[in-house]
Amino acid sequence: MSDFDPGRRRFLGHLGLAGLGALGASSFLSACASSASGPTTSNGSGAVTIQSNLSSPQAKAAMEKLIETFNAQGKGTASLNTIASETFRTQLPTYLTSANPPDLYTWYAGSVANDYASKNLLLDVSDVWKSLDDYPQSLRTLSTDASGKQIFVPMNNYWWGFFYRKSNFAKWGVQEPKTWTEFLALCETLKSKGVPPIGIGLGDTPWVASAWFDYLNIRINGAPFHRELLAGKQRFDDPKVKAVFTRWREALPYFDPKGKAYPFQEATTALLAGKTGMFLIGTFFADAAPKDALGDLDFFRFPIIDPAVPLAEEAPTDGFFASAKTANPTGTKALLSYLSGVEAQEAYVKASSGIVLPANPRAKASDSPLVVKGKAMLDEAKELTQFFNRDSSDALQPTADTALTKFIDKPDQIDAILREWQAGAEKVFKG
Repeated sequence: MSDFDPGRRRFLGHLGLAGLGALGASSFLSACASSASGPTTSNGSGAVTIQSNLSSPQAKAAMEKLIETFNAQGKGTASLNTIASETFRTQLPTYLTSANPPDLYTWYAGSVANDYASKNLLLDVSDVWKSLDDYPQSLRTLSTDASGKQIFVPMNNYWWGFFYRKSNFAKWGVQEPKTWTEFLALCETLKSKGVPPIGIGLGDTPWVASAWFDYLNIRINGAPFHRELLAGKQRFDDPKVKAVFTRWREALPYFDPKGKAYPFQEATTALLAGKTGMFLIGTFFADAAPKDALGDLDFFRFPIIDPAVPLAEEAPTDGFFASAKTANPTGTKALLSYLSGVEAQEAYVKASSGIVLPANPRAKASDSPLVVKGKAMLDEAKELTQFFNRDSSDALQPTADTALTKFIDKPDQIDAILREWQAGAEKVFKG
């Protein structure tokens, strides 16, 4: 539901990819101009104001439909104020700190929400969560701040994984791996057939490498350590982080050497053409895929490295948080309860374009095999992480881009790279 960095996480609405139903309602949302330019306010008995960045035609229409339905139910009234995504991003701190802020906001879970909560800017919505006992614990954890209060209500998410073409795996006589050992064996088999096993697109999208770091860290050291590291509570030159790179180094010989020169869109093209075997990427990657290839796509989860580490998955999650200064907390919570329900989330999926995976476990998404598989993987996870910048900050992302691309070029310099990364991170955390 939220916006994405330009060129980074685009939506698939223009391709009509209902068969990839879990791709999130986020990436195409920066396309359209705002229908309003600033915050509006509510009073204690008036309409709850939603400040929304969902400005693409389909997403905006879907939200308008939800608000219309909510208002017709007689449980409260709400008004929608749609803002162009990049304007929303830059103005969000102003909205939240204004004297009379909007009540409710579309945005995403992770460090941004937690940071606002730490400044006492977000409403405690734990009351809403009392009726969400069927939501998975992973989403509850993701929506909980450091003090133990729930400050976020999820609407939808999508997943990351190793994507491949089923016809190519069949042609090569290989199967999905489950463990790291099996993964490396698969890579060796593909390499022996003359196929670069692992696609990568670092060109002008170096952030793709962060998915490798995120997954290796949560598989080896666990999601709690990963979050602490990205929050500045652990060090990038810690031996635990070095262990991540030591393991990653085992896979480097299987990376497509050409992948360092082009972006993820071209890496997608190479995958679809059978020029690489698989690609660790988010579901949004399919915006570069022709429609006739979609039914041939499949994925497997990032392989298990240490079975003792609780299973976590990357699943950027979008939804809502509310202002702590709302003049109508009762009405705001009533609207959040509606938005968290099956009816609203299924309606959003249907009205937006069918390409979102609803957060409510009882809400129906697309019934395509790919979506069913993706949802099952996320439901099985004990914890969900977001993505490097969502779990840290946009300011920290360039330090990762520098460190990770340098490592891929010079894997024998791990210690120096990690020292440099820690120094760069300290500058960010100290402001």
